[in-house]
Amino acid sequence: MLTYDVVDVFAESPFAGNQLAVVHGAGDLDDDALLTIAREFNFSETTFPTPVSPERYRVRIFTPGGEIPFAGHPTLG
Repeated sequence: MLTYDVVDVFAESPFAGNQLAVVHGAGDLDDDALLTIAREFNFSETTFPTPVSPERYRVRIFTPGGEIPFAGHPTLG
């Protein structure tokens, strides 16, 4: 079962700023599954962080149209 958080990036109050879905535990899913999840949220971006060491994560960023290599607010979120 996957868990997720919806966060407001660049916001000073709830329900403001840029919304972002952060999906946890998706490291074993293939690209098609990640894209399906991003399309379900239908936010500008959905992130999938995967731990690579105790101090570091790999973060994949998807829009409803596909994976992108980098974006500011998803990286900060």
